[in-house]
Amino acid sequence: MFWLLGGVSFFALFIIESVIVNFEVEGIPAPQGSKRYVGNGRFIEASKYLPAWRSAVEQRCREVFAEPLDGALEVELWFILPKPSSVSRVYPSVMPDADKLARAVNDGLTKGGAIVDDSRIVNLLVYKRYSANGWTGVRVQISSVDE
Repeated sequence: MFWLLGGVSFFALFIIESVIVNFEVEGIPAPQGSKRYVGNGRFIEASKYLPAWRSAVEQRCREVFAEPLDGALEVELWFILPKPSSVSRVYPSVMPDADKLARAVNDGLTKGGAIVDDSRIVNLLVYKRYSANGWTGVRVQISSVDE
């Protein structure tokens, strides 16, 4: 909904959220979406770590969810990545891309039975941080969004 007041437009959005679940998946997050050409018109995922990561996400979803969530959802993902000893920057502003990390988890949420389909996600918040204590993986929060 947009309003024009005194030549300035304001966007008003009223969303009431209620947290449904929080959980963690331990492991090294892997991106999904980068393809590598292998010949004869075939492409494969560039990350060799993706199958193990997606499997870990799917398994954790099966442990947490009795049935898949449906309706408008907000998903918040906190990726905790290993920090190389040679790195001095505070944030992991390098590969892997946040959107490709999220794509792998969103597909894992669907295939693991956490959500009916990743098209139900209307709000997606993605954060990348370096690990402070050695733990790596993703922290997931799923909330319902009232329309």
